[in-house]
Amino acid sequence: MTDKHKLGRDVFIALAAVGWADGNLDEEEADAIVRTAVEEGLELEEISEIEEATKSRVEVGSIDLSAMTKQDRLFVYAVAAWMTRLDGVVDDGEVSALDKLGAALKIPEAPRGHADAIAKEIAELPEGDRPSRYELPKLRAVITERLLAAQVARAQMRAAQEAEDEGADATSEEGSEDAGKTDSEDSDEG
Repeated sequence: MTDKHKLGRDVFIALAAVGWADGNLDEEEADAIVRTAVEEGLELEEISEIEEATKSRVEVGSIDLSAMTKQDRLFVYAVAAWMTRLDGVVDDGEVSALDKLGAALKIPEAPRGHADAIAKEIAELPEGDRPSRYELPKLRAVITERLLAAQVARAQMRAAQEAEDEGADATSEEGSEDAGKTDSEDSDEG
């Protein structure tokens, strides 16, 4: 494994819980969870625990967020959102489990919607949305790219607002200097 941090075992257990939310974690969902854990580079013992969670029902528990970036949290949520659609039906239990996962990951509603939309976008690529062909690395890359673009856009908006505020301050200072002149000063200038 490289120096890159990795998602913890608890993340994949939570993904299993979302998969179990409709009462059945099917083979494709289980494969997606385990494959993602393997791709993340988890130890065999951790992968074994994750496999167990795909065989018997678990609930969304607490997730250690200390080493997770915003991109990591959005990626995990997007994978879970995609998993709920694998069987073609998203039921109330799955929606509830996704809400619990979003809360455990401390993701506000709007970013959850964006992550879900990105997951749908990747699933609709020509390769299809089956786990063996679903582009999990592409999902992570697109989330990272879009998050960065949003951060740049917010920074540009802040800079533009600050420049506008400084311009308004300068105009206001000029106006106050003009207001301090007497009529005789104005006529002396003219």
